[in-house]
Amino acid sequence: MTTTYRHLFSRTSLIFWLWLLSSATFATIPVQVIDGTAVKLEQFQMGYFVDPTEKMPFSEARQQVFEVSSNRLSLGINANTAWAKIELKNTRSSTVKLYLHDPYAYHNHILELYEVVDGDLIQTRTLDMDRRETLQWMYRGSAVFDIALPPKQHKTLYIKSVSFSHQWFTLNIYDEDQSKRALLSLYTDIALLVGMLLALMIYNLLLFFSSRLREHFFYACYLVSGGFWIALTYGLLANLFDVYGTMTLKWHLSLGAMPIFLLLFMIHIFETKKNYPVEHWALLLNITLLVANSIYGLFDIVTALHYASTLAAIMMVISLSVTLSMLIRKHPMALFFLLGHGLFVFFSTLSVLFYKGIIEFNYINSHGVGIGIMVEALVLSLIIAYRIRLLENLKIAQVELKLLASTDSLTQLFNRRYFSNEANAILEKNKRAKEAITVAVLDIDFFKKINDTYGHGLGDKVIIRVADALRAQCRRQDLFARYGGEEFVILMPNTYLNEAYTLAERIRQELENVVIPIDQQQSVSFTVSIGIAEVDAETPDLQAAINRADKALYKAKNNGRNQSQRFSL
Repeated sequence: MTTTYRHLFSRTSLIFWLWLLSSATFATIPVQVIDGTAVKLEQFQMGYFVDPTEKMPFSEARQQVFEVSSNRLSLGINANTAWAKIELKNTRSSTVKLYLHDPYAYHNHILELYEVVDGDLIQTRTLDMDRRETLQWMYRGSAVFDIALPPKQHKTLYIKSVSFSHQWFTLNIYDEDQSKRALLSLYTDIALLVGMLLALMIYNLLLFFSSRLREHFFYACYLVSGGFWIALTYGLLANLFDVYGTMTLKWHLSLGAMPIFLLLFMIHIFETKKNYPVEHWALLLNITLLVANSIYGLFDIVTALHYASTLAAIMMVISLSVTLSMLIRKHPMALFFLLGHGLFVFFSTLSVLFYKGIIEFNYINSHGVGIGIMVEALVLSLIIAYRIRLLENLKIAQVELKLLASTDSLTQLFNRRYFSNEANAILEKNKRAKEAITVAVLDIDFFKKINDTYGHGLGDKVIIRVADALRAQCRRQDLFARYGGEEFVILMPNTYLNEAYTLAERIRQELENVVIPIDQQQSVSFTVSIGIAEVDAETPDLQAAINRADKALYKAKNNGRNQSQRFSL
């Protein structure tokens, strides 16, 4: 008895599933009723059939079983020739003029429209992207067919779509007003994406020309190839330049250029050649495969595009693996790159699944690569900003180191080494002009006694006060420095001996009046002695001029200090 029930249950289940299969296969295609309202059919059901022979005539294709589907289809790479079937019925008492749109027609090869009424074929139109005389039905990248639907008429539309590689299309139906509105709103989003990429590209090219850093160049090339591919694949080029068909097919090789430049960008920002040899060779291997496929595409673009999805998957695996390796090694830019590239991989995976006909047709899936490129480009720009900040900090550090190496830590004046280098450069530059140049050496009187009596702290204050006087009295053209412990030197270009003497006296007189308080009861005054000498215009020798100024300084010391003396033979 149990066995009998089992057999009965099995037969019932089999009949049920066969009924479901039969219902799904032979389901009636819904009729789109055109009544008195505005016609804007962007989401409706139709039927489709894939022609495996790719040569089936209309008379045979119309007899096939059409599977009910959405008006948006992605059938993958094994459906180069597909047929769609749309049922229309006009319930109005007047003729309705409709417009059948395929907004993605620019990427297909051929579209054919067959109109059938009461079983009779009444009109046929063929749009071949490679035949200019048939492009009358193309407008800004969209195929637009006008359809007259008389009162109370039931009409069946058969649309044959022939693709180059991946079969995907959308069929919308509008009245005249809605058709114009749909065409006016085309490609606004794509133009925005391309414009943003263009702005980033120009910025990074300018950065490259100013810095000569290769990552800016590779990032700019990545943006160029990505932006071009977006404009090509999503119809902006077709809209702007009316280019369709076979002539644009090889332009899709730009999709291969984009990951090549992205991988080169990775090599340079992560410095894999120098620091991470395993990751470096993995990236180079990936680049080699992509280059080989691009070269092959010059001879067989359709096959190359078929391989492109597989190579894209390999590239995603390798690039993500390298990024994760950098993250584990705590590379400072790995997290930014993982975020940007991870989003690109996510959206691109949706797009690959869409192109293969595995997932449904919607905006994010169909535009996944473009969205991924834009998101990744924006996140990678953070890496560029981070790198710029690192370089700026490095330059600031180098300037600070150079400043520390060229200045005296106590007075912040130039030190002896810097003064000698700069002064010699000035003398060399002045050799042809043979203008008067004077040098002065300044020394604090009885400085050792000040240190011994009041301590080095007060001695430092005296030295700092002399430095302040030099800053206040010397001219912009003068070069001055702390030359030794209590000794300072001034080089005065385009200055004769008497003019230099006047400047020296101003400095000396200012310091003569300086009072440095020790405490509430005590203070200290000090004086300086200055020696001045001209630089020989015929044979300018800095050290010889300083030696002559030193002799004048000794003369000032021997004459009682607190005075300026000019060198004379």
